[in-house]
Amino acid sequence: MTYTSMESPMPLDESTSRTGFYDEELRKFNWNLLIIEILLFGVGIWNLISATGVQDKSLGLYKSQLIWFGVGMICTGLIFLLHYSTFSRLAYPIYFANILLLVAVLVLGKSTLGAKRWIGIGALRLQPSEFMKLSMVICLAKYFETDRTVSGYGIRDLLLPTVLVGVPSLLIMAQPDLGTAMIIMLTFGSMMLFVKIRPQTLLIIGLIAALALPAVYKFALKPYQKQRIVSFIDPGSDPKGSGYNSIQSMVAVGSGKILGKGYRKGTQSQLNFLPEHHTDFIFSVFSEEHGFVGGVILITLYLVFLHNGLQVAYQSNDKFALLLCLGIVFIFFWHFAVNIGMVTGLLPIVGVPLPFLSYGGSALITATLGVAVLLNVANKKFMF
Repeated sequence: MTYTSMESPMPLDESTSRTGFYDEELRKFNWNLLIIEILLFGVGIWNLISATGVQDKSLGLYKSQLIWFGVGMICTGLIFLLHYSTFSRLAYPIYFANILLLVAVLVLGKSTLGAKRWIGIGALRLQPSEFMKLSMVICLAKYFETDRTVSGYGIRDLLLPTVLVGVPSLLIMAQPDLGTAMIIMLTFGSMMLFVKIRPQTLLIIGLIAALALPAVYKFALKPYQKQRIVSFIDPGSDPKGSGYNSIQSMVAVGSGKILGKGYRKGTQSQLNFLPEHHTDFIFSVFSEEHGFVGGVILITLYLVFLHNGLQVAYQSNDKFALLLCLGIVFIFFWHFAVNIGMVTGLLPIVGVPLPFLSYGGSALITATLGVAVLLNVANKKFMF
């Protein structure tokens, strides 16, 4: 006699269903950006320990950097609990809150080395201009998520977004912080290439920008900023003054040769010839110690990071997410391009940090928040 099993499947209770859902979410999680972020930060901490090994034995700047990164990771977890559409709903409140912080910096901020860029809350110091970069991208993505014209944007259509970018840029330049203001304007210009703008409008904007440059140089730049441009063209014109930083940075990068001098053996940084070697010139420290090969590996890691960010933007399923991701990727790209350019003598010195490597709490948290938003879009693009 043959027996046939007629057992029915066991019913799944709510806890089993929920566990299966989280397992599926974990399996589909896009880990690429998070892994590269942690790798870049790891290289940054390792490099920061070397850069500050001589003059910072008691302060331990790398410990502060670890704490800031921990705060950034907590924020990443909190952001991942949201859906990226939340940023669309809160875009304008986030933007105007950050404008108020920029105004507060000029009124209540603490002045350091002639610049007023930070708000102090006890022992805590925050730099609102760093957070403004993300706020501006969110605001622009919100503005352009709905097509406001069929034939393409004209000059009149772009007046409001130009004001939205111009106001924080002017407030930041008043601190003064030309580097951050420049990153904001470059990011804005890059994002405009991905919205439908009439060709004649692009031509007019280009002509206006070209005509405005001499006026900006004469009236908007401070004397030391003008001197930096002169020193960029001819660093030898003032080798002990405005050209000193550029010359020492190029010496550090060039002296690393092919394989570098070795970890913590870079003379330019260890003997303090290289200024600000834990912030703006951190790549010079890395290149001196690890040479051309190390520099190429680090740059490749950044390029892989940017490529993954562009993939997230390309695979997004709505216009807000596309523009949001593109804006964040452009922030990282221009930081990377300007920093590498200025430490190698290809661009003037404007004080732009290298993401995840340069020391700085506000800059590091902003970078981790940017990655958190990219991860949110990558992993929740099919959730509504």
